[in-house]
Amino acid sequence: MMKINMHALACCGRRLAASSLFGLVLVSTVQAQGNPQDPYESFNRAMFSANEVIDQYALRPLARVYDVATPLPVKASVGNFFGNAGDLMVGVNNALQGKVSSAGNDFARLLINSTLGIFGLFDVASELGYYRNDEDFGQTLAVWGVDSGAYLYLPIFGPRTLRDTAGLLVDSFSDPVGQIDEVALRNSVRGLRIVDLRAGLLPADKVVEEAALDKYSYIRAAYLQRRTSQIYDGRPPRLDD
Repeated sequence: MMKINMHALACCGRRLAASSLFGLVLVSTVQAQGNPQDPYESFNRAMFSANEVIDQYALRPLARVYDVATPLPVKASVGNFFGNAGDLMVGVNNALQGKVSSAGNDFARLLINSTLGIFGLFDVASELGYYRNDEDFGQTLAVWGVDSGAYLYLPIFGPRTLRDTAGLLVDSFSDPVGQIDEVALRNSVRGLRIVDLRAGLLPADKVVEEAALDKYSYIRAAYLQRRTSQIYDGRPPRLDD
């Protein structure tokens, strides 16, 4: 009798294990199909959580101190300087995308702000009607027909796609700041740029916290929508319902 009960118990256990395994596979499949653009969601959420810790205990406090302690004209000059440093590659990417007029505008900005604007500390070009563009190699790859690939979330750098990650590597390699020979100075300039960028995002923190039930999903949707708008210069194609 005991053998029969043990056998029945063993059979029951195997069925429960098989059912549990099937359930785990089913849940995993449903999660993977939840957003086709985010097949690595488990990894991305882990990176997002790590980035939240870095931001909470390092970047955000530094950005708040910088925002409060730095006079507005100085912050404007810092932003102008880094914007001017990026105008060269913005122009190159516009040229690679076939936007000759926009590329000419970018190179004119670089010339004017590097001279009259004292190495880009002052945005004289905008006052003269030369507008600032926002182009990077990820957008150039998109114009060339490269698929966006899967969504990724990288610590410090934040949301990306596989295509934009490849573009980020090219942009980083061509970054003028990276050409500074002295290591301490180069890292200090890079650190200042990160803090300046984070300070510029401080007003958005409250909006995201209040608007998002799931902050990760909210940021993912916002990033993908913004990238589509950038690739099509603010005129993305209408999607079918």
